[in-house]
Amino acid sequence: MYKEHRIGVVVPAHNEQELIEKTLAGIPSYVDRIYAVDDASTDNTGEVIKEFQNKNKDKRIVFTRHERNKGVGAAIVTGYKKAREDGIDIAVVMAGDNQMDPEQLPNLLEPIIGGKADYTKGNRLLSPEYRRGMTKWRFLGNSLLTLLTKIGSGYWQLMDPQNGYTAITKNALERIPLDSVYPWYGYCNDLLVKLNVYGFRVVDIVMPAKYGRERSEIKYSVYIPKVSWLLLKDFFWRLKVKYVVFSFHPLVLFYFFGIVLTPLGFLGLLYSLYYKFAQGGSLFVRGVLSFLLFILGVQFLLFAMLFDMQVNERESRSERWD
Repeated sequence: MYKEHRIGVVVPAHNEQELIEKTLAGIPSYVDRIYAVDDASTDNTGEVIKEFQNKNKDKRIVFTRHERNKGVGAAIVTGYKKAREDGIDIAVVMAGDNQMDPEQLPNLLEPIIGGKADYTKGNRLLSPEYRRGMTKWRFLGNSLLTLLTKIGSGYWQLMDPQNGYTAITKNALERIPLDSVYPWYGYCNDLLVKLNVYGFRVVDIVMPAKYGRERSEIKYSVYIPKVSWLLLKDFFWRLKVKYVVFSFHPLVLFYFFGIVLTPLGFLGLLYSLYYKFAQGGSLFVRGVLSFLLFILGVQFLLFAMLFDMQVNERESRSERWD
């Protein structure tokens, strides 16, 4: 127990036989439950977990094994459900590859306990000294997904959405439809969208990147397009549910006109140029009208984003804690 709050740690693991024991050993003693989820590993990950539990007589460990590989998001949801059943006040995610520094755990818990947040997450991108442990390729990929997640989720102040070191309240776990969370890598982006729709406060916790012997399974050439498509669908779902179903806001109309007029104007400009140089027609009328449509569409988009920022600053605040 930490400051009168029951703490549970979800440890998703897939083929982590070399690092899972070190991960479990580093979890602080004030943690009440450890939900170790073996996502159908093909190595000895499950055996290592059970051996560690028996050797240390650690009754906090609740072991679960998926019979088939469902994805890291699904493994975390399995742990979340068990934490919810046990009445855990705050559920933390610490990956089985020992990437999450246990010394940072209190920093994730304090904003929640202090009533400042419903969900906290790590942020490794804020300053150069914190980025030293991160490769340039990872930093570039994270930066791109940060921008897309800001737009998709509505948490415009957040950074490093791919950071899986998170903490969430019991209230959030009870309200979020866990079965709808994306099961693979990208779950963290999808969960942020759902947290925003349900009005939960999210806080970034500045922390250094920690990379050691673990190898990332993420192939960014595949991962970025896949998550980008996920965020696009989540973006429209968020607009529909939050700004139409739950309560109407005119920013939906601004987004609609912006999304329609911007590409329409751009395509019109391209056609005008083609008509001018390929067929020798007049550029002026078509070009001016297309340009005006494009500018008008961009203005609609910018105003929509501004309204979105204002709404989420008031209803679902996001902050950075050092």
